Amino acid sequence: MLLHKPFGVLSQFTREPGSRWGCLADWVDVPNVYAAGRLDADSEGLLLLTENGRLQQRLTDPRFGHWRTYWVQVEGLADDAQLASLEQGVVIKGQRTRPARASSLAPSIWRELPERTPPIRERRSIPTSWLSISLREGRNRQIRRMTAAVGLPTLRLIRSSIDLMDGNPPLSLEGLAPGQWRPVKPEEQERLKALLRPQGARR
Repeated sequence: MLLHKPFGVLSQFTREPGSRWGCLADWVDVPNVYAAGRLDADSEGLLLLTENGRLQQRLTDPRFGHWRTYWVQVEGLADDAQLASLEQGVVIKGQRTRPARASSLAPSIWRELPERTPPIRERRSIPTSWLSISLREGRNRQIRRMTAAVGLPTLRLIRSSIDLMDGNPPLSLEGLAPGQWRPVKPEEQERLKALLRPQGARR
């Protein structure tokens, strides 16, 4: 199933003792499913939930390098040099990130996004802008650390899609409002099953 995880929700079905964050059980009443990958509580967007442990492992194993695309609102206006730095990789905790994709996000996309609850804190004296950033790895708070490294602190982070790397369109948030989920479609189910077949037997 595909879920549009809202802000303030952990990518797990149990609450952390003493935590102010909610959990997936507040939004999904389906037993025996778990997130394939994670989003921080202060991030939003697409989560794939599955009961198949092998599929969880397949989608999160960095060896397979599934592209994940994020829509990122940052403080400041990104220039070409900053976008190039994000694409080439920046050094985080002594290790350079893998090559990425980074570009300005079209206004026709970000203007249609629902407001976050609670809203972000903006400083009136500093403009904000939206980027599209795609990664093939998932280090801890990577997007936030990457944008901060090039002088563009992240204000809002939404995962918009997960590419199954099979030549078909990525799984996406399309049609899902924050907190909504849907079962995968039959054709999406077959594509996910194909990921678990030996490489020479995909067709």
